[in-house]
Amino acid sequence: MAGITQIRLGGFGGQGIVLAGVLLGHAGVIEGKQVSVSNSYGVAARGSDCKAEIIFAEGPIDYPHLVAADFFLAMSQGAYNAYIKDVRPGSGLVILDQGFVKPQELPLVVQKSVPATNSAIAKLKERQAANIVLLGAFVEVSGIVSVEAMRKAIRTQIDERFRALNLKALSLGMELGRQLHG
Repeated sequence: MAGITQIRLGGFGGQGIVLAGVLLGHAGVIEGKQVSVSNSYGVAARGSDCKAEIIFAEGPIDYPHLVAADFFLAMSQGAYNAYIKDVRPGSGLVILDQGFVKPQELPLVVQKSVPATNSAIAKLKERQAANIVLLGAFVEVSGIVSVEAMRKAIRTQIDERFRALNLKALSLGMELGRQLHG
């Protein structure tokens, strides 16, 4: 499966997991990557389990669903508990929402915490932007897509009323991601 990168975002309905997945996938398309995006959420939607899966490939995608996550972004403890087992041992990276997800001790998986929700509330005065804050940290750490592709995805996919907030959330997340490098 060389040339394939598999990403899962997990949380609960209402956190913007599906939107973050769509934006990340769209940024990949902007850059000319082969992309598959899928999502699922519980029957109750808001408040139930929710996930988005994004597959990036250098060539055609034969199987459009995640087999083993190279990256896992977790915004809720329930999603973390349900999906941590699918992270690729030895090379997988988990980015979790600090204060909302308590990581397990996993020696073969790198796990990094980002205060996405707390930063969205404190600096943007908008809890609903936490998904984009976490996504920005991921883009900064992984380099999976360019910042400009993410900005373009936000400008083309987000309603004008929320565009400026989401662009600020992306920048805030990238700032938090830079702190993870240090």
